[in-house]
This record gives sequence, C-alpha cells and structure tokens, in this order.
Amino acid sequence: MEVTAITRNARMSPKKVREVARTITGRRATEASEYLALIPRKSAQLINKTLKSAIANAENNNNLSSDALVVKTAYVDQGPVLKRFKAAARGTAAPRRKKMSHITVILSDGQSN
Repeated sequence: MEVTAITRNARMSPKKVREVARTITGRRATEASEYLALIPRKSAQLINKTLKSAIANAENNNNLSSDALVVKTAYVDQGPVLKRFKAAARGTAAPRRKKMSHITVILSDGQSN
C-alpha cells in the first residue's frame, strides 16, 4: 500500500530541494527522517516535514507500522513564481524570480494491494 504527503508552495527553489530529495529514495522512512535531521540545509527541513506527515498519514489513516515503511519516491515539482524587482544602477530595475516548490513523498510498505 502506498501513502502520500504533499507540501505545496514551499518557498525554495526546486533545484535546491531536488538535491536533497534524491538522497532519501529507497531508504526506510525512519532512517530517512534521521538522515534528513543531520543535513544542515533548509531544503532538508522541508522534506523532513513532508516525510513525517506521510508517516503520520500511514499510521493514522491506514494503520501501518512506521518501521515497515520505505520511501518509494520523493520528487519536487516547480510551483508558482513570484516576480519582483529590485532597484539597480542608473535608475533601472533588475528582475528577481522567487521560485516555489511542490514536494511529494510517497511511502510504501512493500506489499502490493
């Protein structure tokens, strides 16, 4: 059985979040959570929050044990972009693109249903 958790509009560039998301695929869920807690990046905190939500969904909604769960996939999609401008030289304006991410974590208990 698969369990999903999604965090939408996380205020961080998808490229930065994907670097960390790739490292937890295939790990046991509890091991992945401990691993993410040791990484000193904001993206690791965002992914860990989503992972813990997926674990809670599995325990509360599907009566699964957290010890049996494995991270099947963790992927990051691009969200909306805030377009802002900053003052630049000689009275001009320089564009700033503040990107957002949608983080998805899918856990599996290893049994097909």
